[in-house]
Amino acid sequence: MARPPKNPAIGLRDGLSPSCLALPRLRQCPWPTLLDCLAERLPRVPREVWLDRLRAGQVLDEHGRALDEHTPYLHGQRIYYWRDVPDEPPIPFEATVLLRDEHLLVVDKPHFLPVTPGGRHVRETLLVRLKSTLGLPELSPLHRIDRETAGLVVFSVRAAERDAYQRLFRERRVDKTYEAIAPWRDGLVWPQRRVSHLREDETAFYRMREAALDEGLAPNSETWIEPLQRLDARGELAHYRLRPVTGKRHQLRVHMAALGLPIVGDPLYPTVRLGPNDLPDHRHPLQLLARAIAFDDPITGQRRTFTSQRRLDYCP
Repeated sequence: MARPPKNPAIGLRDGLSPSCLALPRLRQCPWPTLLDCLAERLPRVPREVWLDRLRAGQVLDEHGRALDEHTPYLHGQRIYYWRDVPDEPPIPFEATVLLRDEHLLVVDKPHFLPVTPGGRHVRETLLVRLKSTLGLPELSPLHRIDRETAGLVVFSVRAAERDAYQRLFRERRVDKTYEAIAPWRDGLVWPQRRVSHLREDETAFYRMREAALDEGLAPNSETWIEPLQRLDARGELAHYRLRPVTGKRHQLRVHMAALGLPIVGDPLYPTVRLGPNDLPDHRHPLQLLARAIAFDDPITGQRRTFTSQRRLDYCP
């Protein structure tokens, strides 16, 4: 994590926190100017874009002073800049704030909205939107849910309290409940306890997979699954409750697909229908909802319980 700026003037811009780059200390510097360094060290941003940012005063030193294209390279200097994605696709859905106090912010997230910046999504993310509209520069998510998933996300308001809350998640002292719509299968015994080792799919970095038994890897994921009701007239779909014990990426989606119960609308499991750079179809959201979350607050000592107000399709 980047060191916070010494100057509080280096703050949010449209809800976006600055990125920090520490210039390396080199005996022989290969870059006469800061611009030369940026163009070579961060080549994913074209040189002409760095030039425009410098001329516009969008690159600052740690004292909040604007740097320009003539600024010489300085060993060990920290510089700050703000990411920009000019062709970022808009996401036409809004989150709902369920609770805001001096310690926590609890939000009911819509489908398709990422929680944090990444890839082509920067300003069109839950964190940046909330920082911008609520003016909370130290806001930080305590856990993550997929951008395709709707439901509860809990944020820490104060940086000094963040670790106390995150420790709850690391130590599995948070009760989380999800709901999903998926096919019905006869012959399964309920509730199902799915335990497996999840790892990144070597053929597609944006997917996870269960390791085969002969890979000899210890389990690192656990989910309890039970049906709530069968939904359609022919009984082909059911409404499920899912209780994750662990919090691996895509855990619920992989476990449901592995049971032969792929969640309705899932673009990745069991087969890939959309890649990471494809635009999603907003008419067909993933039928997965972070319904409820509960924990003992380490700051106030009170029991905290929150429930999403959103509903999945097909539910009466």
